[in-house]
Amino acid sequence: MKKIILVYGSITGAVIILSMTLGIYVAKYGGNAFFASEALGYSIMLIGFSMIFVATKKYRDEDLGGIIKFGTALKIGLGISLMAGIVYVIVWEINLYLTDYEFISEYTNSIINSARESGASAQELEATIEQMEEMKRKYDNLWYRLPLTFTEIFPVGLLLSLISAALFRNQNFLSSQKEETTA
Repeated sequence: MKKIILVYGSITGAVIILSMTLGIYVAKYGGNAFFASEALGYSIMLIGFSMIFVATKKYRDEDLGGIIKFGTALKIGLGISLMAGIVYVIVWEINLYLTDYEFISEYTNSIINSARESGASAQELEATIEQMEEMKRKYDNLWYRLPLTFTEIFPVGLLLSLISAALFRNQNFLSSQKEETTA
């Protein structure tokens, strides 16, 4: 089980963070904000976390003879989610380092500019600026940033782990065994 978790968790984390990082750069240099959108980000996470289904099925069919308990399936999903979250955090930290931590300034500036462009009053704009300055200050703290980054990805993995465990406890769900027919 550990090998499946390490392999599929690493693949999941790498696929998600590399796709999302690529999207940020395409949006930044290509000008298309869709590639940095939350909708695309969560879609990428769902696709990446589909590895939970693949790994659970593989473990059930190849190691357990086609039967898996809910708890065992959940452990696989949670392990993959944890591993993917760790990979996600590490690669994000490397990206931040390589870009001289410019992300948070660009992000907070975009929020301030959006508020300005939407016609926010002077009071509202000042409040937004204060909130963004506070966010930058907090984000500079590694011990604030690490769990924040982890929580961007882990809840999606948790949800798919629960769904996968519920589905795969039924031995007939995506069964690899051919049913024998009687004539």
